[in-house]
Amino acid sequence: MKLVAAIQISKKMNYNIKNILVVCCLLIVAMGCSEDTIDNFDQGTLTGIVVAEGTNLALENVKISTNPNTSTVFTNEDGEFIIEEISVGQYSVQAEIDGFLTAFEAAEIQSGSTVNVVFELDVETANNRPPNTPILINPTNNENNVPLNTTLVWTGSDPDDDDISYTVELRNSFDDEILSFSTVNDTMVNVSGLRFGLKYFWQVGAEDDINDEISQSEVGVFETIPFPENRYVFTRKIEGNNVIFSTDTDGNELMLTSLTSNSFRPRQNNIDDKIAFLSNSGSETHIFIMDKDGSNKTQITSQVPVNGFKLDEVDFTWTQNGERLIYPSFDRLFSININGEGLQQVYETTDGSFVTEVVISEDESIMALKTNNINGYDVSIFTIDTSTGTILNNVLSGVDGAAGGLDISVDNQSVLYWYDVSGFESANYRQLNSRIFLFDRNTNTAVDLSDDKINGTNDYDCRFTPNEAQVIFTNTSNDGISQKNILITDTEPNDVGFERILFIENGKMIDFE
Repeated sequence: MKLVAAIQISKKMNYNIKNILVVCCLLIVAMGCSEDTIDNFDQGTLTGIVVAEGTNLALENVKISTNPNTSTVFTNEDGEFIIEEISVGQYSVQAEIDGFLTAFEAAEIQSGSTVNVVFELDVETANNRPPNTPILINPTNNENNVPLNTTLVWTGSDPDDDDISYTVELRNSFDDEILSFSTVNDTMVNVSGLRFGLKYFWQVGAEDDINDEISQSEVGVFETIPFPENRYVFTRKIEGNNVIFSTDTDGNELMLTSLTSNSFRPRQNNIDDKIAFLSNSGSETHIFIMDKDGSNKTQITSQVPVNGFKLDEVDFTWTQNGERLIYPSFDRLFSININGEGLQQVYETTDGSFVTEVVISEDESIMALKTNNINGYDVSIFTIDTSTGTILNNVLSGVDGAAGGLDISVDNQSVLYWYDVSGFESANYRQLNSRIFLFDRNTNTAVDLSDDKINGTNDYDCRFTPNEAQVIFTNTSNDGISQKNILITDTEPNDVGFERILFIENGKMIDFE
């Protein structure tokens, strides 16, 4: 019995030992597997930030991915991201978002460490190129006799086929005037209002809506046509405003003043090579001067404006040397230097009548004046000694009706004027039969130069031509609303009378020096 019991105990012990050995083996195997897992999966962390190139503005919702592939994440509102538990190794990290160029950064993940990368994303157009340099075509470089109204032409293109905005600038060799023009995708521009005989420099700049860089062409040079010999200046009414023009004998006209301003009564001076004229300055009328091409307009009067009963009837005069201008303001006559200085009163009527017109002789020894009442009537035309103011000749007085249009011959012997022989007077200053007369100061007699005038018309605003063999003047219907035309007639009749020639249609206030 004891032997059997011992054998049984021995068997049980062997069984337990086997179980223990099995358990130990299993533990060893398990431990071996656990060590293999740690060895194969060492990990690190990837962090970073994404900003915009140049501004460092944080970019949100940027997609972050890696190669080899790990987790895909997106940046937060601060532009930051994190990818955890990345196996150790070399990675290419990619950042992409609409509107920006995709960027890549290299990152090496090491066990238990954090690697940080920074992305600065360029906008999608960062690789866009600016327009090609424009090439000037017309006018050709150093071209002469370019018209005042011309077309500037160039070529241009963009390597990315973007829309191109062109800016054209012109400068001249005379002053600081700059003319600018703009086009979009159009490689030509029409230019008007260039000035005579000036050298112009022009350049074209090209840019797109993407690049800040402006592609500038070379500077081109051209010269405009020389100033024409326009000896005549006159006024034409356009859209309610008086506009001053010059013209030659062939009828080639040049507009000298703007359509938007009221400018009238041009008077030339060949010594100064200037034109004086009347124009509005605020609510007043003043004398201005300009070059004969219409440039360099300058206001001369300021303290005492030009004034009278009807400004369209007011006239002023240059001194022959071009140093002074003499003009009326109600019952007084003033003189002013052409630089706007030296204003002085030179005459005042004794009865308070208005001085409406004045002209001074070439030698400045006498002046002819026209005075009238507040309505333009009760006219007196007379000559005075400029040094004393003494009346020398009573040309016209004591008559009913309108009169005016003064000029003095170069020898001081004749005074030109017009007078409405009908004697008609009305509130709107309408004339019915105005005729031109040539007054002889030696005989105190006048000759009618309007014998061949068409009935129902008026001749007025008369001036001697430079050779004084003719008179140039305005003629129109006496209805007061018809077109005004400028005519020329002789100062002495031929076999058929006083020949009348139409010179300018739709014009008035002529001056011919």
